[in-house]
Amino acid sequence: MAVMITDECISCDACAPECPVAAILGDDSDKNPYVGEYFYIKPETCVECVGHADAPRCAEACPTEGAIVWDMPYSVDFEEYYAAGNAEGKYMIRDHKKKGLMLPSVKSQAFLEEISMDVRESRANVSDSF
Repeated sequence: MAVMITDECISCDACAPECPVAAILGDDSDKNPYVGEYFYIKPETCVECVGHADAPRCAEACPTEGAIVWDMPYSVDFEEYYAAGNAEGKYMIRDHKKKGLMLPSVKSQAFLEEISMDVRESRANVSDSF
């Protein structure tokens, strides 16, 4: 995932159309663990706009401070983190019919390596990094 939407989200829909990989689900999607509350970024799909833009476009479009923050990279180093988050209901990682749960060992995602682990662990605002 690498970026996540928090409960500060006002469900304005400014972010979703900006996502080049369609990783953002509205608050009305049954694939959103926060359905009826706020938008959600699918961790198994988000690429932090690597190869698409210099910074995550969702954060650039978001009008709400603290709504889009850093999360851990969707890489095998954080497989247990995402598996546990999925089991707890924090994430709703896609369960592919043939490949199973789309954890990082099945398909890791690109991420901005220049963002430090300290920044990610603190859930800092994405927009503050650029």
